[in-house]
Amino acid sequence: MKCTKCESKMINKIGITPEGFEYDYSKCNNCGEEIVNLKQLHEVAQKYREMKKYSVKISKWGDSLAMRIPKELVKEYDLKNEKQITLIPEKRSIKIITQ
Repeated sequence: MKCTKCESKMINKIGITPEGFEYDYSKCNNCGEEIVNLKQLHEVAQKYREMKKYSVKISKWGDSLAMRIPKELVKEYDLKNEKQITLIPEKRSIKIITQ
């Protein structure tokens, strides 16, 4: 593929969104132009829509805060009452690790 700005050869690369979604794109070695094809954009957008599907509200429980985990995720990750999990703070998110 040739760059639309400078006509140089573009190389294929793999990018990762802050949420961890991988996507393919092309980058020009000469001018730095980056191109993501429309199919890739739609796939990443669909992943974001799926992710948003699991939005939950935070509730106050005594001096702590809590959230309900949707039934689909409870099943998928085999979560049980009193099961220990690990929370890992990241730049703009909190990763939940099941054990």
